Amino acid sequence: MRKVAIINQKGGVGKTTTAVNLGAALARAGQRVLLIDLDPQAHLTIHAGLEPASQTTGTYDMLVQSLPVERAKHPVSEGLEVVPSHIDLAAAEIELVGVVGREVILRDILRSSGSAWDFVLMDCPPSLGVLTLNGLTAADEVFIPLQPHFLALQGMGKLLETVQLVRQRINPDVAVSGIVLCLFESGTRLAAEVVEEVESFLKAARQQPVPWCDARVFHTRIRRNIKLAECPSHGKSIFSYDADSNGARDYAALAQEVLAMVQPSTEDSLPGAADGSFSPAACTGAATDQKP
Repeated sequence: MRKVAIINQKGGVGKTTTAVNLGAALARAGQRVLLIDLDPQAHLTIHAGLEPASQTTGTYDMLVQSLPVERAKHPVSEGLEVVPSHIDLAAAEIELVGVVGREVILRDILRSSGSAWDFVLMDCPPSLGVLTLNGLTAADEVFIPLQPHFLALQGMGKLLETVQLVRQRINPDVAVSGIVLCLFESGTRLAAEVVEEVESFLKAARQQPVPWCDARVFHTRIRRNIKLAECPSHGKSIFSYDADSNGARDYAALAQEVLAMVQPSTEDSLPGAADGSFSPAACTGAATDQKP
């Protein structure tokens, strides 16, 4: 069972879109997939066609009331199940303040569920609080959706620093395994420059004791596509909404890349500067050893 946290503290970069449509693509490929909505905004829940109502069992009940995942999940389509969220989940940050081991609640619940799924994809909120820490602590892998804009790079350093600290203090197995380029416009010079910066940075991290030393930029680019923007309002994945769209083709291709990852490759040939410098200073700083 591969447990993947999909995270970026910057909003609007395609995080929830990636969680839902990658999950749907994996399910269409014959995998058993569980999506967990850790965001009180419940965008994944709505995108999957479920009603974010407080009376519906979901993530809040798992974290606050220790409800087993088997009782919190809801079927969406063949091979795809969702643990939904609603606005009450925002209160979990406060309700769990005094709970010992609050960062590992989700990890323990998933462990007790055995290996009922091939993939567990966790849609983390755009913040670095208790909910996101639960996702990172429960995960083996981290996927970072990234819009190829300079400002999107600025927050990446803080995110990598957080993954580093979680690895040092709570979850020694977590690693950044992939970066998904979303809202991609191939004809722009800026997109090409951002991709080169990221690939150069990852190349420089090879053989270093950091959680992203084996990370890759997925070859599949998720192109900007109006159908991807429309399908959440219909409560459908891109495959149910328009299976012939570029968005569906892109996420199907991404799913095949994810399935082909036995483990993150250290032999990818990545273009970029030999020194691997990465312009946002925060990200460069995150590559150094940090004391717990």
